Amino acid sequence: DAHGGSSTGMTGLSLKVQNVNIPPAIRFDEDYVPGGRKISGVIVALGGVVVGLLAAIMGVGGGFVTFPMFVYVFGVSSMTTVGTDILQIIFTAGIAAVSQYAIYGYVFYSLAMGMLLGSLIGIQVGALTTKVVKGIHIRGFYAVSILAGFINRAATLPKKLVELEVIDMSKPVVNGIESAGNVIFWIVVSIFAVWVIGKFIVNINTLRGEEDHAAPVLVKEEA
Repeated sequence: DAHGGSSTGMTGLSLKVQNVNIPPAIRFDEDYVPGGRKISGVIVALGGVVVGLLAAIMGVGGGFVTFPMFVYVFGVSSMTTVGTDILQIIFTAGIAAVSQYAIYGYVFYSLAMGMLLGSLIGIQVGALTTKVVKGIHIRGFYAVSILAGFINRAATLPKKLVELEVIDMSKPVVNGIESAGNVIFWIVVSIFAVWVIGKFIVNINTLRGEEDHAAPVLVKEEA
């Protein structure tokens, strides 16, 4: 392609974005594509503006936006996306929490610390698992998780509309729809967690061998 690498696994949009020659250029994915790929730093910065806005407004660090943005717009490989996403969330979510919420007393510190301790284990297991699974599987589960989250939020809409007297629906039906949305969401999340842990356990010998030889196991990126 125009950047000396293969376009495998890239969308037409990401190819066009990488062909925008506005300096400075940022190179990435040298381990996947000979010579790596490159993208304009200006475009990345504009994407960061969107992520920052979502971090401040939604408190999610923009995670639901950065993954599809990196993979389908910037053309970054799934493994690089996961690692980069985790790193940038530390800063965007952290700054938003301190500047907008902590100063007003809206941070539950003991809960946050408990989640942090647990997430340290989860991040390690997840990061190691990405080395032995295909990128298309990661993207697939991410898409399903996003869909489940959308269903979960959509299931709360009837209750809000009833409260606003926009629609007329019985309380048992409204509660049933909301409960169904919660069940669907947590089933998907549980399946994803079990899948990740299962892949980690099944491939633990491979991961040990990787550490012994200090050579990363790179999984070929698929479309």
